[in-house]
Amino acid sequence: MSARGSVVSPPAVPGSAAPTPVQVMAQARAENFPVASRFLPRRERSHMLALYGFARLVDDAGDEAAGDRLELLDWLDDELEKVYRGCPTHPLMRRLAPTVRECRIPAEPFRRLIDANRQDQRVTIYETIDDLLGYCELSANPVGHLVLHVFGTATPERVRLSDAICSGLQLTEHWQDVAEDAARGRIYLPAADMRRFGCAEADLAGPPTSARLRALIAFEVDRARALLDDGLPLVRTLRGRPALAVAAFVAGGRAALDAIERADHDVLGGPPRPSRRHQGRALLATLARARAR
Repeated sequence: MSARGSVVSPPAVPGSAAPTPVQVMAQARAENFPVASRFLPRRERSHMLALYGFARLVDDAGDEAAGDRLELLDWLDDELEKVYRGCPTHPLMRRLAPTVRECRIPAEPFRRLIDANRQDQRVTIYETIDDLLGYCELSANPVGHLVLHVFGTATPERVRLSDAICSGLQLTEHWQDVAEDAARGRIYLPAADMRRFGCAEADLAGPPTSARLRALIAFEVDRARALLDDGLPLVRTLRGRPALAVAAFVAGGRAALDAIERADHDVLGGPPRPSRRHQGRALLATLARARAR
């Protein structure tokens, strides 16, 4: 769940800088992976938007804010503690409090999302895919845990399958945003893979996208798709609208990977994005695939 657009303002995080629920919904619709799926009932949809508001606030503190970002993240940690004590001050954190209470969500997934942004302040490249997947354990997989708690379906097996989906979605977003991340001074393509395909940091300064970088992206696309496939059985363990919503998450990732492939793995000319038509087709294909597995 990546969140673009500033929510916090230096040097503090005034409540007046928070987006309204309408703005959060507008940003949610712009995401690759529908954080407030239209398939969900109003209650779950509202809780999902509360989770999204938290994630967007954390991402802004780690990616957009000027000044001391670690200090802002410490402030968010304190706000999270206040959520569990019933006295948060930021509007988005106040909106989160009923979701935490009603869905009985533990603090640990939220804290891992904050820790991921702390890690972003000191780590700019990952040596191996295992190292990057370790980062996904902080930056992506907790989102799936939160969603399962909203659905009331958080079991160890479902969490395991959710982790595969969330890691696959996170890798997909990294492959779409290679140029944007490089401009921020971060490289998520594993260094070992870059060496294997003869790529250097200079290859990320395009466009154009070199043939060797396209080959690397094709390799990484297959890796992300395999993770989504590994997690797909999660859909069959759920019922009704939650199953449809999870299928939509997976389909969003598959459609994004398809868009990269249709662009011939050119990720430096702008992030390849799927059309709504392609997203619809991906959802139908994902549902059929989930039933067949």
